[in-house]
Amino acid sequence: MDIDKIPQWILALEQEDATFLKNFVLKSGSLKEIAKLYEVSYPTVRLRLDKLIQKIELSEQQEEEPFSTFIKGLAVDSRIDLETAKIIIEKYKKEKEK
Repeated sequence: MDIDKIPQWILALEQEDATFLKNFVLKSGSLKEIAKLYEVSYPTVRLRLDKLIQKIELSEQQEEEPFSTFIKGLAVDSRIDLETAKIIIEKYKKEKEK
């Protein structure tokens, strides 16, 4: 496959996320098997998968401002809380309108 045909969401994955996704596919999507592989609980794997889904969805939103996508990514990674992310994005949008 040509590099220019690889979807942007795949290129945006961090190495750790790409490895998780590879293992998920190799284990036929079994969260129980992934939990065994990583030696964590099923809810931990579910949470990891949910965060990965959110990252992919964010990456797919190309029409959105890069700054807003960056702030949402911080919230998905639990680096900032969701309320703070909303406040920052709202303030950014208001400043941009001026």
